[in-house]
Amino acid sequence: MVWQIKPLPSLKGAITIPGDKSISHRAVIFAALAQGQTKIRGLLASEDCLQTIKAFCQMGVKVEKNSAGEYLIDGVGQKGLQPPDQIIDCGNSGTTMRLMTGLLAAQSFYTVLTGDESLRQRPMDRVIIPLREMGAEIWARKDNFAPLSIRGKGLKGIDYRLPVASAQVKSAILLAGLYTEDGVSLYEPCATRDHTERMLQAFNLEIRSNGKQGWLTLAGNSLELLQGRALDIPGDISSAAYFLAGALLTPDSSLRLVNVGINPSRSGILTVITAMGGDFSLLNQREKNCEPVADIIVNSSKLQGTVIKGELIPRLIDEIPIIAVMASQAEGQTIIKDAAELRVKESNRIKAVVTELSKMGVEIEELPDGMIINGPTRLKGGMVLNSYGDHRIAMSLAIAGLLADQEIGIRESESIKTSFPDFQNILGEIRGGS
Repeated sequence: MVWQIKPLPSLKGAITIPGDKSISHRAVIFAALAQGQTKIRGLLASEDCLQTIKAFCQMGVKVEKNSAGEYLIDGVGQKGLQPPDQIIDCGNSGTTMRLMTGLLAAQSFYTVLTGDESLRQRPMDRVIIPLREMGAEIWARKDNFAPLSIRGKGLKGIDYRLPVASAQVKSAILLAGLYTEDGVSLYEPCATRDHTERMLQAFNLEIRSNGKQGWLTLAGNSLELLQGRALDIPGDISSAAYFLAGALLTPDSSLRLVNVGINPSRSGILTVITAMGGDFSLLNQREKNCEPVADIIVNSSKLQGTVIKGELIPRLIDEIPIIAVMASQAEGQTIIKDAAELRVKESNRIKAVVTELSKMGVEIEELPDGMIINGPTRLKGGMVLNSYGDHRIAMSLAIAGLLADQEIGIRESESIKTSFPDFQNILGEIRGGS
């Protein structure tokens, strides 16, 4: 499917950003493992999150949808999951596959996980290796790629240094660690998103530092403490990023983004906007289920180039494609480094961004671990661009299309449904139709 995007003068209004995808996955997982019922409000009903729900339904967990974003989940407790009758299909969701691998490695049954063509090309050894050190029995294609065969068994605790900063790997080990007697201790080379730790705290499970910087510890046999509860999912800042960028880059724009999560481990996009001179403010700051939340007001701004690297990268890894669009309109040079992880996402996002923005006239250079962008550039339209079946590339190109001198088309825009099903509708509302 080709989505046509027309240029427009401005974005105005107030929008509610759908629930955070990362938190939604984790809310479903912990609700399923708790004793009793959990009511989740604001859950993102994207294709990725629905794959996680479907996986638990296959294992005997009752999930009921009350209304848009509101779900009731009857938890089955520590030993209540049942062996699935069929292979579990994770679709395009790397979060589902990696976190479920950690969880299923500790069960008393055999499971097979697979996914779509894209997910079957994404590396899984980063999860498999530490889980095997805990005693897990996991087989993979080429010892790295899905399908994954998992023979669940009792696991032992581990002290593990993550070779690559990855919230998904960290979370998989923590989920497996819940079933061990000794628990787990993990070292992160730099801080990654901490939604799993915050969700554990929301369910009154203690996760702590062991006194050394970068280390965190989870006690074993903790699952018996999980009790069902009410959970509110804040808006996803990764989804908000496209509208933040759109308002910053289009003249005479002003948007209010309501109920957005501003977790410090995820809000690197706000750090970058500040560094580039963007005009935004946070209002109505509060906390929901141990997650900080605010409304964000953003206005048209003249941006400056900046350098994005190091420990900032894990806090905005998903936002780099839209940051590249922002950089194309900024005065001067923007350098993005230390982001080689982008090459093993739903697409090779470094190559995808460089290729497609170059077509629009952007002066952009590909680096092994990032890119260099010189701006500002008058973006060219009158062409069809390729999203490579990657939702974040598709949405980033859509924002670029708002700034182009002619209409553009985006191939495979249906991929947006994996994380933000209402993106096209919301964009149409605040731009007055498209």
